[in-house]
Amino acid sequence: MGIFIGLCYDLKQDYLNKGFTADEVMEFDSEETLIGLEKALDSLGHQVERVGNGRELALRLTKGDRWDLIFNIAEGVKGRSREAQVPAVCELFAQPHTFADPLTCALTLDKALAKSVVRDRGLPTAPFEVVGSIREATAVSLPMPLFLKPVAEGSSKGVTGRSLVKERTELVTECQKAIDKFHQSVLVETFLPGREVTVGIVGNGNTARVVGVMEVLFTNKAETVAYTALNKDEYLERVSYRLIEDSEPLSAQAQRLALDAYHILGCRDAARVDLRCDASGELNFLEINPLPGLNHVLSDLSIMAGLAGLSYIQLIDKIVESARQRYSL
Repeated sequence: MGIFIGLCYDLKQDYLNKGFTADEVMEFDSEETLIGLEKALDSLGHQVERVGNGRELALRLTKGDRWDLIFNIAEGVKGRSREAQVPAVCELFAQPHTFADPLTCALTLDKALAKSVVRDRGLPTAPFEVVGSIREATAVSLPMPLFLKPVAEGSSKGVTGRSLVKERTELVTECQKAIDKFHQSVLVETFLPGREVTVGIVGNGNTARVVGVMEVLFTNKAETVAYTALNKDEYLERVSYRLIEDSEPLSAQAQRLALDAYHILGCRDAARVDLRCDASGELNFLEINPLPGLNHVLSDLSIMAGLAGLSYIQLIDKIVESARQRYSL
């Protein structure tokens, strides 16, 4: 039976119209994404209403408006806890919503904190340090080569061909550039030179299941150091995707590691976990996205679902049903 669903989001064009730059809105969703999601929910028999961003949700809830479920894809605009803003508002007003709670959304946006938690629970992740100044960059003790990224960004924001550094002077220069540009600390970690995979998960607790283990393969036109923002943006030319079969040893390893991280970090309904192999072929945890991209064409979770024989509508249905079961809707 269908339910009344409110859709929370940050729409790119809304912010571009307000004077934000293309870089600042990189993580936000397109009109195409919203239309695709609305069509999928409508085809499943649900009534869908656009609510908007976290501020608009708060205003509506304050007025007494309610929905059976908020479907949340809002990233938030500013702050280390921006992905937690909509879940926090929902929690405050006892409004059911999809995906993780505010604690998990805040924790996982900070890549260093997420890595600390999974490392403390015994999961493999590359050695790392957090750099917030020139002095700290100069004092990094990890051996070269190293990989740099802003500590609290998504959508590969700030991950470029220059993120891989091999010299101390380069490390200091690139750290300073990233700090100046993104106004936050930089995660500096040992570079993992092996295969890169991303794992989609749907469900909760014992019902959580892997949608697929998808390997990201780089073409000769790609920035081969990692799954950079440019590689994602121009994926048709720069990357290809391959679903790793269950019979391949890497699949079982990836599924175990991804599910362990999913449970340890408190994800709900769905998430995507990024992993990469070290020089010996051992998979390491990179990061987790508890609000996975859901563009029906471009997003990794949608792509791997399709490769696994799961349609976009079926994927959205699984997410909604998972949330409904949690709230007994």
